Amino acid sequence: MPFEDDLGVALRRAGEGFTADRDALADAGEQRGRRLVARRRHAAAAGGSVLALALIATAGAYAGGLLDGAGRAGVVNVAAPPTTPGGDDKGPLAGSGAVTAAQMIANLRELLPGGQLTEPDGRGSEDQVPMASGVYDDGKGKAAVSLALSRVDPAGSNARAMTECGDKNVQEYDDCRTEQLADGSRLLLYKGYEYPDRRVDTKLWRAVLATPKGFMVELSEWNSPAEKGAPVSRSNPPLTPDQLKTVVTSPLWQPALNDLPAPAPDPAPSARPGSSAALRDREAAVALEELVTGIGIKIPILSWGGEGGHGYIVFDDGKGKSLVSLTVGRSEGVSGFPGLNQPPLPDGTLVNVKQGPAEKGKGVIEWQVDTLRTDGLRVVVSAYNTANQSGTATREQPALTLDQLKEIALAPGWNRTRN
Repeated sequence: MPFEDDLGVALRRAGEGFTADRDALADAGEQRGRRLVARRRHAAAAGGSVLALALIATAGAYAGGLLDGAGRAGVVNVAAPPTTPGGDDKGPLAGSGAVTAAQMIANLRELLPGGQLTEPDGRGSEDQVPMASGVYDDGKGKAAVSLALSRVDPAGSNARAMTECGDKNVQEYDDCRTEQLADGSRLLLYKGYEYPDRRVDTKLWRAVLATPKGFMVELSEWNSPAEKGAPVSRSNPPLTPDQLKTVVTSPLWQPALNDLPAPAPDPAPSARPGSSAALRDREAAVALEELVTGIGIKIPILSWGGEGGHGYIVFDDGKGKSLVSLTVGRSEGVSGFPGLNQPPLPDGTLVNVKQGPAEKGKGVIEWQVDTLRTDGLRVVVSAYNTANQSGTATREQPALTLDQLKEIALAPGWNRTRN
């Protein structure tokens, strides 16, 4: 998928019906992250769990008042990423063009440790995201490389998200760490995969630098001549984490970064006073943990977590680990809801139950209860016979029954705000 692909179009289409091609949408989300407009997802995020977050964000949904009462979570709004007029990368955040595409390519070629850079492509600072890319060959196999520059609110959520490691329970990667540099910059060093479900063996390694002034530099590399659609050409991408760090921290990028105007501040997160970013990111998980305990589910909880309006719990009853995931959001109308052919509950709530093979993971099955209330609140609860949707089955059936999943999805109070 080219660098210029617009995630906004794909997500808006998905949000209209709260359904989509999960692989395509997750891939689009990854591309948007690489363009440094907004990440996870994680960004780098992919797979069914993180896809749910993308759906929520673009449908204008929120992690609705996650259970009312003392100790329960409050409302968390999920803001959409900033856009520019016309839907492309050119707009008010673009620079004057003081640094050309040819200069961007020359800088990348100079910073690569030997070898040759062929098939070069670039954009100068007349663009919102100046970039340089090509196919790098150090004699051990051709590898695609791509570098992009941007400016973000240094105190905003985008800068934080782009330099944080994703949750390994919902993202598949080999290694990730964040370093705090002497000047206050944050540096992410990531070793993962082009497809987090590992359906193709293409590896993706990345370094992302975010400075206190809001300058952001991201370098990505693959172990194939193209990020998608090309066979693997070597066991690993060519640059080590230290070499990635050298490239993104180079002063050669400063003229182009200086030519980009400062961005508007990120919207302030709408959360209750005193709540930390880490707490806001795990509201759904906290609510899910409290609820399963409250309704008398006695299965031991091994781990829990989440991002935004998505939460998960991993149970272990001694028969193998089992993942239960929760997504809370808003749906605009009933079109696209899979349970329209079934009679609603007395209060008008639509319920759809699904049992069958999961979309990812060898031998993994999914039991899902999808509910849509008359006020547009949508709560989806899924259980798996594994602790990781992209992994392999660890037991014959999920740990929770369908009746227990229904009780979770239909619990009152999901959209009430705690005072």
